[in-house]
Amino acid sequence: MRFSEAWLREWVDPPLDTQALADQLSLSGLEVDAVEPAAPAFTGVVVGHVQAVAPHPDAEKLRVCQVDTGDGEPVGIVCGAANVAAGQRVPVATVGARLPGDFKIKRAKLRGVESHGMICSAAELGLAESADGIMVLPGDAPVGEDLRAWMALDDHCIELDLTPDRADCLSVAGVARDVGVLNRVDVRAPSISPVPPAIEAALPVELAAPAACPRYLCRVVRGVDASAPTPLWMQERLRRSGVRPLSIAVDVTNYVLLELGQPMHAFDLARIDGGIQVRMAQEGEALSLLNGETATLRVDTLVIADAKKALALAGVMGGADSAVGSDTRDILLESAFFAPAAVAGKARSYGLHTDSSHRFERGVDPTGCAGAMERATALLLAVAGGEPGPVVEAAAEDQLPAPRQIQLRRRRIGQVLGLGLEDAAVEDILDRLGVALTATEDGWRATPPAGRFDLQLEVDLIAELGRVHGYDRIPVTHARSAATTRAPLEMAYDAARSRRLLLDRGWFEAVTYSFVSPELQRLVDPQVEPLALANPLSAELSVMRTSLWPGLLHALRQNLARQQSRVRLFEAGLRFRPDGDALHQEPMLAGVAVGPVLPEQWSASTRDTDFFDVKADVEALLRAAGCADAVSCLPAVHPALHPGQCARLERDGASVGWLGAIHPSLAAALDLPVTVQLFELATDTLGGAPRPAFTALSKFPSIRRDLAIVVDAGVPFEAVRATVRAAAGDLLRDLVLFDVYVGEKIDSGRKSMALGLILQDVSQTLTDDDVAAVVDRVLAALRRDAGAELRA
Repeated sequence: MRFSEAWLREWVDPPLDTQALADQLSLSGLEVDAVEPAAPAFTGVVVGHVQAVAPHPDAEKLRVCQVDTGDGEPVGIVCGAANVAAGQRVPVATVGARLPGDFKIKRAKLRGVESHGMICSAAELGLAESADGIMVLPGDAPVGEDLRAWMALDDHCIELDLTPDRADCLSVAGVARDVGVLNRVDVRAPSISPVPPAIEAALPVELAAPAACPRYLCRVVRGVDASAPTPLWMQERLRRSGVRPLSIAVDVTNYVLLELGQPMHAFDLARIDGGIQVRMAQEGEALSLLNGETATLRVDTLVIADAKKALALAGVMGGADSAVGSDTRDILLESAFFAPAAVAGKARSYGLHTDSSHRFERGVDPTGCAGAMERATALLLAVAGGEPGPVVEAAAEDQLPAPRQIQLRRRRIGQVLGLGLEDAAVEDILDRLGVALTATEDGWRATPPAGRFDLQLEVDLIAELGRVHGYDRIPVTHARSAATTRAPLEMAYDAARSRRLLLDRGWFEAVTYSFVSPELQRLVDPQVEPLALANPLSAELSVMRTSLWPGLLHALRQNLARQQSRVRLFEAGLRFRPDGDALHQEPMLAGVAVGPVLPEQWSASTRDTDFFDVKADVEALLRAAGCADAVSCLPAVHPALHPGQCARLERDGASVGWLGAIHPSLAAALDLPVTVQLFELATDTLGGAPRPAFTALSKFPSIRRDLAIVVDAGVPFEAVRATVRAAAGDLLRDLVLFDVYVGEKIDSGRKSMALGLILQDVSQTLTDDDVAAVVDRVLAALRRDAGAELRA
């Protein structure tokens, strides 16, 4: 939000200089992003009157002008602008003047003719980026008056970086209200009176989508001079607010938007067939927009239409076919309230972002439509003339935001803010903010203004009290009771330790958005319908993630696009999984890796990261959490993972995570290598491991027996290990898989596994018979449970 300080001070004028005002706004939560002069420094520029224009005797494109600068005799000035004409009031840089860029004006001869100054364009004065000719001032500009003083250019442009919840401050009126309450100064809003209709002309309005547009106002104005120039004062306020003046109809609607925060639009009445329909678009319906593009509409898009065609993208941009031109004589003004949920994300989905969509997405005061209509009508009639018809309003009262009543407790204010505010101070602050109060036994019943969508709860009102009172004025208090600390559970999952472990193993931590693209979410986790945001930042960030993988894969793509061939990223965060009306927020730890196992070096050959490299890192995480022995790694199927390189991690029969290579179709859709490896763990399932306990070391030697068994190719080592441990009993100290072989002398569909059994007793030295008995039990169990055969 950018606005002129002088414009703001017409509404409210606190006893603060510019810097103090900017600091106050920032401290109150309306962060000031920039304070810039309204015009660059220049001196010696006055209002001149062009009395005569003659061609230059030796230059076809130059003209010799006689200009009255208020110093007596007219001076001769050579000018090359094609639009200079006798009778004009123009800015004249007199001899000795200094223009932006420290350009000094001197007496000069141009092709033999003396020139005593320069007639300036807006660009030469720093008031525009470019100009086609000299700047022509209004006919009543006082000749000889200092231009800077007459145009009040010693002004500042203040730019606010507002948070999305403060849409009420996207106008001079909204900022003025906040400045007024911060300084306890009354706000002087311009008087807005109803403009009586002079004609009966009106268009009927049909609300075919009342939930998306519960209020729509329009008004016919006939006999308008659409070519009338916009007054300089309005042009300047628009320019200082970062809006380029275009034409009187457009400038008036933009002016009202900046002043009151209500977006408006003007249609050429002659190009409208029948009445106005506010409806959803038809699938594939085409609309030529004001920016020259043609949008192919979807059925979820709200449009303003007539009996035959769509006229505008509601709350976003008007259509070119109904735009007001210089030959327009009759205008239809529009002022409406569009529900934020109906407009949110629509502009971005069509590659657009406008001042109107920016406001409607965040919420516009639903009660402000009529006032904006009257204000725009009065401004338009004052400049372009015309005869207004009656205001036509269509409203679905049951669809409009209902007034919210919030119970504000006196005791709660003190508990939250840490200070007691007098009742009079509370009532003064909230009254100035437009909050209606009714006293109750323990406080007040408050009704926030319709345009404050951010005031929903009691704590919101208390936050406003603290903000206006001044956070810096809240006294520091210390707890009067002893602080207590609780040691963390010894065997609880330690998130910080897991982060450090991954960092030590060469991973980098990433932090991604909790909201992701619905398309990417659908590719990664198609079986879960994600929670859609009511007011997303953009269409690409419009659903809550059900997995951490979408954000990590997006980050991986960004890194690969920037020539990072070896990427290892992990993230610890929440995933959001809907379950009926409930939303489960589950802490997760996930990672994505691609590229060489080791950074490029001379001592090791290059090899791409594979399933087992990432599995080793996951096992290290499980060991750090104390639950490595309790978690099994089993073959499974996941839509985002390769069907032959996918494992589900289970603990006590419940899934605790996934591990595997990216699915080839997902890799192709995202333009990623098929060697990408992924893992994800539900960290709230990793704690609760048995407490470590000391076990005396055996005094007796251990014995190793190696077995080579042949099993079906689909039998996982996890099943073999479980069988061996159960059969060997307490004598088994360790089990090592030291070889897997498939090939010659092994039947098709079978594989050989070489196992090392480490046996040891705590009370005696094992004999050959003891060891043989264990080995026999293991082999028998493997034959029974895994269909194993001892390899010859």
